[in-house]
Amino acid sequence: MTEDEFDALYATAFPRLVGQLTALTGDHGEAQDVVQEAFVRAWCRRASVLADRAPEAWVRTVAVRLAVSRWRRARRWRELVCGHGAAERVLEPGLEHLVIVQALRQLPEAQRRAVVLHHLCDLTVEQVAQETGSPTGTVKARLSRGRAALAKLLPPGGTVSVG
Repeated sequence: MTEDEFDALYATAFPRLVGQLTALTGDHGEAQDVVQEAFVRAWCRRASVLADRAPEAWVRTVAVRLAVSRWRRARRWRELVCGHGAAERVLEPGLEHLVIVQALRQLPEAQRRAVVLHHLCDLTVEQVAQETGSPTGTVKARLSRGRAALAKLLPPGGTVSVG
């Protein structure tokens, strides 16, 4: 792959991946950092990554793994230093975004990842299975359980009201 082809991939995929990782992590700055790092790693392996049928999926998988790794390291560090878990961060976007992100945070990681990849990244069940290394039946179960949990956590009718 040429430099121009890589630049085109970056230009089209970066904003989309940052949006997806923001939904997964709940932190826009963190999402930008991990997506940027994933692209750096893709650049170093561009011949093999871009020869792949789905280079954006490769970058997304690396970014998700980086985010999970960073989150685990930060949590362990805070627990050691402060003696308790990490504090919740408040996001600047609108109330609906906050409610959805907070609800997603309450899901187990596997369910949250399946829901984000399927519903926010528009991947098929088969693509989610391939990206997560899980059987399609497991992905379907995670999606079903995740949607059921979100239905209980989100306000009825899909609207968020203030006070």
